[in-house]
Amino acid sequence: MSSADKQFKNSFSGKGVFPPKYAFTLLIPFRNIFLSPKQLIQRLDINKDHNMLEIGPGPGYFSTHIAKKLENGKLVLLDIQQEMLDFAKKRLEKRNIGNVEYRLTDGVNLDLESDFFDRVILVTVIGEIDNKSNYLKEIHRSLKQEGILSISELMGDPDKLSIDELTSLVTSCGFKTNQVFGTKRNYTINFKKEKKNKM
Repeated sequence: MSSADKQFKNSFSGKGVFPPKYAFTLLIPFRNIFLSPKQLIQRLDINKDHNMLEIGPGPGYFSTHIAKKLENGKLVLLDIQQEMLDFAKKRLEKRNIGNVEYRLTDGVNLDLESDFFDRVILVTVIGEIDNKSNYLKEIHRSLKQEGILSISELMGDPDKLSIDELTSLVTSCGFKTNQVFGTKRNYTINFKKEKKNKM
C-alpha cells in the first residue's frame, strides 16, 4: 500500500474528527440503514417552536430535515471545522432553509446561551470529543429545564461508545436517561436535564 493510500485509509476510517474532504460520503442514502432523518426526528419528538442545537452536523445530512420541522423555532449548527459549516450552509440555503445559524467553535469554549435550547443533538460525534465532560456541562447549561440531549451512536464508527460507557458519562454530568431506541449496534439515547432541587 502506497503512503497516499495509507493516508487516505487513516483519515477516512480512523479515529478522530472526520475530514471535510470526504464530507460527501456522509450524504450517501445508504446511511438510512443505520439511522434515517425520519427516524431521528421521531425519536426527538420535535415541536415546531423548539430551538435546537446540532453539534458536529457535518454536511447537514440530518439538519435539512430537522430545520424544516422548526416552523417558529431555529436550528443552530456548531462545529469545529469551518469547511463542514460551509458545506452544510450551502446545502440548506439551496433548499431555501433560512432558520439556521452556523457557529464555529474552538472545541473548548462553546459560547452557548444558558437555558435556551429544547433539544441538543449529537450523531456519531461524542466519541471524537477529547474534553467530553466540559462539552456535556456546557450542553447542560444551555438546555432549558427538562430539555433533551439526544446522542446517537452507529456501528462502523471507530469512536463509538457503548451504551454503558455513554450512560455513565452523561449521567455524571447532571442528566438522567429518558429514552433508549435501537440496539447496542445502532442506538439513540435521549437524556433529560434533571430538575433543579428546590431550596
